[in-house]
Amino acid sequence: MGEKAPEAFRTISEVASDLDLPQHVLRFWETRFQQIKPLKRGGGRRYYRPDDIDLLRGIRHLLYSEGYTIRGAQRILKDHGIKFVQSVWRAGAPQPARASQAVEPEIPEAPPLRPQPREQRRGDTESAHRRLFGLLPTLLSSDPDEERLAESRRADADTMILPSPLAPRVSEPAALPPEGVRKLQDTLNELQACRRLLDVAVAEASV
Repeated sequence: MGEKAPEAFRTISEVASDLDLPQHVLRFWETRFQQIKPLKRGGGRRYYRPDDIDLLRGIRHLLYSEGYTIRGAQRILKDHGIKFVQSVWRAGAPQPARASQAVEPEIPEAPPLRPQPREQRRGDTESAHRRLFGLLPTLLSSDPDEERLAESRRADADTMILPSPLAPRVSEPAALPPEGVRKLQDTLNELQACRRLLDVAVAEASV
């Protein structure tokens, strides 16, 4: 820091050089620690007093040497005061206790969600429709061969995953009556008609 007297004010460039920190880091700390208050004169030039520099040294020590987060250093300043942090960097100085709130990791902000391109949204919707319509016929099918195959698969699953003897007994679902099958078939027909309308709308939108 040159040949200035210890009590002399120092510029941000001098302080940054002495603390081996970029100037923008000192400006950033000023926005996070309200206790950092350098004098500001014409043109926004900052002048740091000896107490200001000691405070910066203490914050640097907590962040870089002790591994605290900014939130943790803020907590130490609040709990122990400025004088404590101004001297914490000195050899043999008392150190803060590792309280859980002082070293609590900062949670990064989630990145903003980006809207999907129109073509991708349309493709995802179309794929979902196809999966839906492909599933309904299987649910409505009354083919005896398919029922036997499903029963066989259920039996295999039962042998692989044995229920706990303490688990409540669950009765098998009743077979769907013919009237229910007819209603589901009508619903499937209506959904297929909706699908045709959606396909037409998608085709017109892509033109």
